[in-house]
Amino acid sequence: MFAELAATSTAVAATSGRRAKIELLAAALRRLPAEEIAPGAAYLAGELRQRQIGVGWASLRDTPPPAEVATLTVAEVDARLEAIGAEAGAGSQGRRRERVSSLYAAATADEQRMLNGLISGELRQGAQAGLLIDAIATAAGVPVTAVRRALLLAGDLKTVGVAALTGGAAALDEFRLTVGRPLAPMLAQSASTVDEALATTGAPAAVDIKLDGIRIQVHRSGDDIRVFTRSLDDITARLPEVVAATEKLRVRQIVLDGEAIALDTAGRPRPFQETSSRAAQRKVAVTALTPYFFDVLHLDGTDLIDEPGHTRWSALAAAVPEPLLVARSFADTPDVAAGIYRAAVDAGHEGVVVKAVDAPYDVGRRGGAWIKVKPRHTLDLVVLAVEWGHGRRQGWLSNLHLGARDPETGGFVMLGKTFKGLTDELLRWQTERLLALAIEKGDWVVKVRPELVVEIAFDGVQTSPRYPGGVALRFARVLRYREDKPASEADTIDTVRAIHSGQR
Repeated sequence: MFAELAATSTAVAATSGRRAKIELLAAALRRLPAEEIAPGAAYLAGELRQRQIGVGWASLRDTPPPAEVATLTVAEVDARLEAIGAEAGAGSQGRRRERVSSLYAAATADEQRMLNGLISGELRQGAQAGLLIDAIATAAGVPVTAVRRALLLAGDLKTVGVAALTGGAAALDEFRLTVGRPLAPMLAQSASTVDEALATTGAPAAVDIKLDGIRIQVHRSGDDIRVFTRSLDDITARLPEVVAATEKLRVRQIVLDGEAIALDTAGRPRPFQETSSRAAQRKVAVTALTPYFFDVLHLDGTDLIDEPGHTRWSALAAAVPEPLLVARSFADTPDVAAGIYRAAVDAGHEGVVVKAVDAPYDVGRRGGAWIKVKPRHTLDLVVLAVEWGHGRRQGWLSNLHLGARDPETGGFVMLGKTFKGLTDELLRWQTERLLALAIEKGDWVVKVRPELVVEIAFDGVQTSPRYPGGVALRFARVLRYREDKPASEADTIDTVRAIHSGQR
């Protein structure tokens, strides 16, 4: 029953211990029949099997009252969601709304809450992919290392879950690197300094320039070339320049890991939004993306994922011309690494990635072999309004509207919204505090007196036509509230624009 997964989700969210979470998830996985493992595993990981079904949060505001009795099975929910996502053509929006309404009418209150989280992508239950890997291993009675390796090769946790729970270790051993099928990419942890990064990777270490582009994985088998995103979406047709560059390589088969980025005429990186919007366009655009590669996973019939970094990188350098390689240096000491880092930032890049030279290419999780270091920007901004939360944050004021001070008008200029970085304690505190500052209470947004200052960390500033100042923060998250600071001392829109100009 879908209600069982909803109950498990609630229990996992209320549990703090990692081992206890894994046992709850494993127990739910064991109860799933074979045909429901794929959607059930996806739901427990907080996502839809279909990933996207064309339904936004606004479509979920006027759903029917919940059912009194649970009748939905996991298979039925999956089939209904599949049908919602398949709607297309004239009148599809209306038909999609009808299907959503019908599904919600059959769901209990707990099931509706889980559906809200799955569809919006905000099921915050603490059961990310890393936990589900352990839960699959526990439920199937197989080594977690076997599950992780299978995930690297299959690139899809649902497929691996089905194999482990129906065929055990033998089924997991059957996964092989297949050129043309994307792999879960290796990820990097974060560190605040290169000293900290080197302490984790050991020295000497490779120090790669961290490009502010989109992650790409390129597969070539003969004349067949495929380009995949970090989330394993096929975007080959959107990046003909990447295909063209790969065609020129003197290889028969290759799997490359890298970045694609938009550059200006001087060779400096353009703002990230130009790169991401270019990659999202289904038509060939004027802005070209240049590929740069930093790893090779397969070369002419030989898998390289288990080879140490220095072996893979030597193979990469032999197969790919230098202009298409991410700039890489080697550092024995923190001082050398710090110099590379400063030069990268001065050149307009995000920072660096420090890499252990002996590490294999690991499954898509943030191990200690790759450590990214980039500058962290912070601003003291003023809360202008706040939105009521949903899902786990139902009943709390959550999404903050952030503003910078405008010295010319004496008012504030909105820069975007964020609910990132808010602990349960902060949610409770800010709900009480902001309700006391409320000047207009709507069903969705509460406007407040611009008095409360909050310290915000962010990765950069981008051009944005959505906001009156013409700029918005990238990846903003709350660090702390500054009740010691009046709104008159908040950072100005001029400061924000200066950061934006510096990036460009």
